[in-house]
Amino acid sequence: MLEFVAHVVFSAFLIAVVGRLVRGVEVEDAFAAVVAAVVLGIANAVVRPLLLVLTFPLTILTLGLFLLVVNALVLWLVSAVVPGFRVRGLGSAFLGALVLSLLNLAIAAVFGV
Repeated sequence: MLEFVAHVVFSAFLIAVVGRLVRGVEVEDAFAAVVAAVVLGIANAVVRPLLLVLTFPLTILTLGLFLLVVNALVLWLVSAVVPGFRVRGLGSAFLGALVLSLLNLAIAAVFGV
């Protein structure tokens, strides 16, 4: 349980950082970041696998680069559900998802998660 809470807190922090770095991604407050982190986790567990199956041929054709678009769509979907978390356009969603993925990768490398 403690690991889950730590993951949500780190994800909320990273979402807030993305809100500061990427134009078009807005996070109103810490509560919105936490809710966005939880909803993003649920969307990554439920919606993302469905999108991956549906877009598998396109992902193969683009040598996996279409996964970035799938991540952007999931982030954009989360912004449509969570009040206080907004992503303005697919371009902002794409850049926000890319920065969020890179930050998650850096945190995983530092903490060995």
